[in-house]
Amino acid sequence: MVGAATKAGHGKAHKKPLYSILYVQVLAAILIGGVLGWLSPEIATNDWIKALGDGFIKLIKMVIAPIIFFTVVSGIAHIQDAKKVGRVGIKALLYFEVVSTFALVIGLIVGNLFQVGHGIGAKPDLAAVAGFAKQAAAQKSVDFVLNIIPDSVVGAFARGDILQVLLFAILFGFALMILGERGRTVRNLIDDLAHGMFGVIAIIMKAAPFGAFGAMAFTIGKYGPAALGNLLGLIALFYLTAALFIFVVLGSIARIVGFNIFRYLAYIKDELLIVLGTSSSESALPQLMEKLERLGCSKSVVGLVVPTGYSFNLDGTNIYMTLTTLFIAQAMGVDLSFGQQMTILIVAMLTSKGASGVTGAGFITLAATLTVVNPALVPGMAIVFSIDKFMSECRALTNISGNGVATIVVSWWEGELDRNKLNRAMGREVDPSDVETAVTTG
Repeated sequence: MVGAATKAGHGKAHKKPLYSILYVQVLAAILIGGVLGWLSPEIATNDWIKALGDGFIKLIKMVIAPIIFFTVVSGIAHIQDAKKVGRVGIKALLYFEVVSTFALVIGLIVGNLFQVGHGIGAKPDLAAVAGFAKQAAAQKSVDFVLNIIPDSVVGAFARGDILQVLLFAILFGFALMILGERGRTVRNLIDDLAHGMFGVIAIIMKAAPFGAFGAMAFTIGKYGPAALGNLLGLIALFYLTAALFIFVVLGSIARIVGFNIFRYLAYIKDELLIVLGTSSSESALPQLMEKLERLGCSKSVVGLVVPTGYSFNLDGTNIYMTLTTLFIAQAMGVDLSFGQQMTILIVAMLTSKGASGVTGAGFITLAATLTVVNPALVPGMAIVFSIDKFMSECRALTNISGNGVATIVVSWWEGELDRNKLNRAMGREVDPSDVETAVTTG
């Protein structure tokens, strides 16, 4: 990412063989994994198959903390004006809140228009959701704020807590900025270490097809194709609502900034397919940051907005919470007043913060929302428990799409969006999947 470069030469990138393109490999792996899970669930649910998906996610999570630390420190340390950091942060948070509100409102509107929860007749299983409800009950706003401060710096890195690492990185970056010329050696070291970490990412990404294969095979093998048909109305409605948000809301924002949302999605198709296979938007975080800088976004903006967005800009999770809360209320025959639905907006805006792209986090935040809005709805979580895995993919896809757009918007807002790089990337004059070249030549 740091000093990112495109393929050598000024013309269009040479075409690579189809089988060597990452997104083709991942897509093929997802399809093969799905077929295996369908035809041979006993093999697909083998611990070693599951380990392929879990192992890939662990490899990515292994480098997330250092990647965020190095990129944020480097971005801040190279800024001459300390006020810029605060300005970028305020702009990012303002954008997050406005767009998140749109996501929550769209979920409420669609949930009221298409009341697919009525007549389900499902009986909730208290035992199935007891663990999630317990975790949700333990969440308090003050605890969330205090948890941003790590007990120790080493502990923050060991746990991979994004917000804690982000806080320390901001403080360390400011310290290097204040040191000025005396901090040059450390700044150069941080930049070199960032190069090294993205080299590690380039190696790890070669395992992406195996991770996607294992995750998809185990999911279909465990839950069965019938699970995809179970509560199909909610799954379809959620995917359609997320698509509406991406193409209409984010598409309109993209148009204002001056790029095409479809071309942007095509640019990050590798990351989208990795997220689809792993159900975690964190699995593509490092590569997304590298690509956004190559797209023309300022290094300092990428380093601040993307990690922050993974905790404060979860559009897919927001849509999921409002839509699913209404679905559960309808399924249980509980009428929610206008006031209660407005409460959902406020509560969901708070409970979604800190719900990173890890699989299952959205289900815990749903429990936290239901607990505050109407505790009688908490047992209804079991109604959607069996299909949550298939909804988590959509949450993650929407989250990563929204965070990329947010970074471009803030770069544009700051006047630091390189239009030449943006147009070349969107026009496919460079190969966005060639991460290794970008890392080794950067």
